[in-house]
Amino acid sequence: MDSDVLRIIDVNLNRAREALRVIEDYARFVLDDAGAAAAVKACRHDLRNVSAAAGHDALLDARHIIGDVGREVKTAAEMERASTADVARAAFARLSEAARGLGEYGKLVPGMAQAAEGLRYRAYELEQRIVLRGTLRRRFRDVRLYVLLTEALCRRPWLGTAAAAIRGGAGCIQLREKQVADRELLDRARRLRELTAAHRVLLAINDRPDIARLAQADIVHLGQDDLSVQEARRIAGAAILVGKSTHTLAQLEAALAEDADYLAVGPMFPSATKPQEYIAGPQALAAARARTALPLVAVGGITAASVGQVVTAGARAIAVCTAVIGAEDPEAAARALCTSMTP
Repeated sequence: MDSDVLRIIDVNLNRAREALRVIEDYARFVLDDAGAAAAVKACRHDLRNVSAAAGHDALLDARHIIGDVGREVKTAAEMERASTADVARAAFARLSEAARGLGEYGKLVPGMAQAAEGLRYRAYELEQRIVLRGTLRRRFRDVRLYVLLTEALCRRPWLGTAAAAIRGGAGCIQLREKQVADRELLDRARRLRELTAAHRVLLAINDRPDIARLAQADIVHLGQDDLSVQEARRIAGAAILVGKSTHTLAQLEAALAEDADYLAVGPMFPSATKPQEYIAGPQALAAARARTALPLVAVGGITAASVGQVVTAGARAIAVCTAVIGAEDPEAAARALCTSMTP
């Protein structure tokens, strides 16, 4: 094989390896995202398949560091980064460029071009997950109390109830209105966006990726009968988080395959708000925790007295509705739940 082609392939493989290691460290140590770090590691495994097509020994033999005329060529921008996020963005840029080089010159090596193309598209997906959604995913992992807001279940005015829940410690407010007309729903979403943004709290919209996008929400939450995660992202945009409700392990596995950003598991206990014949219970949550490192939100019939059970089973957060919004004092109710989650 032409040694010039081998040199080009070798240098692009090295660029890709180095970029993936930088990205993996960012996912692991900055974002604390085990799932993203594992996805990057899987991408490094794919890179080995690209390398194998050319032959490791042949690539090493073609390497010529001293004679590389581009070795000392550096720009000022290469020597500076403003933040760890900029480091990750630059690494993704190098990765996509290297993957393109491998794809083009790999056409001269049997079996390489297709593997390189697969790597390039994996890199694009990882960039969306880590760069676009990475910071939001990290913020979501800090959420402990996730409050579902439905006006008909509020004892006080709905917007004031949301504000009280936030003062009590809610880290995410989900607008959940099944019967409100679209124009009114969007207006409420935008008013909640102003409130949540002012308090650095996440805003989720139930079922409606279109409303989530228009209101610039952080999350769209899907049920089992709603759009798929991929379809919701096509509407809401790749920067938004998508969560999904699951009730069985089969549904959980399906949601994992769809690449949801977090999973709601439930119901934990019987609930008057949303009665169901099947109660998943804390044992389903424990089984889910054994299958994924994604944030798990326990939902359904949770009270301050039962919080400990779901936390022990592996819940990252609890989602409640009437336990907060139906309380005489939503702020105090939220605070009591948050206190119950503290070890």
